[in-house]
Amino acid sequence: MNLYSNKQKWKIALLIIALLMVGVSLFVSNTIVKGVSERERERAKQWADAIKKKIELVQLTNGAFTQLRNLERKKMEVWLDATKELSKEIPLDIIPDYTLPLKIINENKDIPVIVLDAQRSISAHNNIDFDTTQFRLKHTKSSNKELVKLFDDSLVKLSEIWKTKNKAFTIEVYKGLFMTYVYNDSKGIVKLEAERDALINAFNQELIDNQGLIPVLLIDSLTHQIVGSNLPKEKLTASILNKTISKLKLNNRPIVIDFQNAKKSILYYDESPELKQLKYFPYIQFAIIGLFALIGYIIFSTFRKAEQNQVWAGMAKETAHQLGTPLSSLMAWIQLLEAQNVDPMITEEMMKDVVRLDKVTDRFSKIGSIPKLDDKDLTQTVKNVLSYLRPRVSDKVSIELMPGENISTNHNGPLMEWVVENICKNAVDAMSGKGKLEVTIHSTPEWAHIDIKDNGKGISPKQIKTIFEPGFSTKKRGWGLGLTLVKRIVKDYHKGKVFVLDSHLDIGTTFRISVPL
Repeated sequence: MNLYSNKQKWKIALLIIALLMVGVSLFVSNTIVKGVSERERERAKQWADAIKKKIELVQLTNGAFTQLRNLERKKMEVWLDATKELSKEIPLDIIPDYTLPLKIINENKDIPVIVLDAQRSISAHNNIDFDTTQFRLKHTKSSNKELVKLFDDSLVKLSEIWKTKNKAFTIEVYKGLFMTYVYNDSKGIVKLEAERDALINAFNQELIDNQGLIPVLLIDSLTHQIVGSNLPKEKLTASILNKTISKLKLNNRPIVIDFQNAKKSILYYDESPELKQLKYFPYIQFAIIGLFALIGYIIFSTFRKAEQNQVWAGMAKETAHQLGTPLSSLMAWIQLLEAQNVDPMITEEMMKDVVRLDKVTDRFSKIGSIPKLDDKDLTQTVKNVLSYLRPRVSDKVSIELMPGENISTNHNGPLMEWVVENICKNAVDAMSGKGKLEVTIHSTPEWAHIDIKDNGKGISPKQIKTIFEPGFSTKKRGWGLGLTLVKRIVKDYHKGKVFVLDSHLDIGTTFRISVPL
């Protein structure tokens, strides 16, 4: 009984323990999330450093290729000087020595050269990777003259492309004869550039395809151009870029990366999908567990209440059954006493108690079954209870039915009398056998109200919440079932309400019974 009466305290204690467990779990989860977030931030910085190394690599290789191109241009200048040396007009009586110019010209095995005359016709070419053979395979029906024409046209177009990369040389070969020398990077430089571009592209692709890398976006702080990113291309278009940056800035504070040469870039990054899931997973987990626990509690609570109802109904019916036999015997004894001419007052009082016991038996027999509700005077039902109680309580307790209206409503007379009787007896006990009990009956458009007011010791706010719970009792020898049955009769059988309307310690308590009209 003591354990059951402290049920509310156990509920609060278990709730506090559950909240502490949830708090500790969330703290641990948030600590893990914070650690993962810090590691992702470091990875974002490492990614930015990798981009920085890439830029430095590009700058370094570009400088190296610039130097190589300058060297090749000087070689071209020497080569052209040798060519001009061969083209000089020499007097017939002098035999020139062309050993060195020819050696210089013959040493050019790498730099492709195309020579154009003033009419942009091909005059000569050197170190070209293709010839008329490739055109012959595609144009099998063309003549040699046509194939040469196609080859020369291709060289003219190629020379225009080369001019955009390297400045051409125009020299006067003979007096009045000018030739334009167009050249391209040597095969060695082209090969090195191709390998460099392949390495950089592989580096970029590795950064972009890295599934373990968080979404990142590196923007130049001055030009606002994209330095590097692994975001989808549709998020990097000019119309969406600002929106993407705003979203990333909202999620995480940007990181400023200080490059060399007074250049700074801003790194925007987002949390990885795994980290986002980890953030919300504990809450989702607790929500699912809480929902499961709530459903389980509702199911088991329903089963428990159903079991309690069956126990109460079984006990009530068994009580009614056990009272039936002694009642029949008492009726026979009263008839025997009447036949022996005993004082009529004795048999009359005994008959009243028998009738009372019969009414109690009828009440118990109605528990567990649907009682019949009759449309009759509720005021009269209350009067019957008070008439029975007045001679059976202390003379120092005044029981008054306050003047009011007669109200008719659907109710079961014996059960409603039981309700009023139970509350009135509790009120008499609360007054310790001395005080005043006022009963008022009034109505609203929808309800009929019975207010039972006493001037006893009152009920504390904590007790008001649990006063109708099974097992609650302020009496040392009480079972705590009286008000529970009251609530069951009013709520379940009459679809009404019963509650403490008002209570103050050492002043009194007012109970209200409300039955729908």
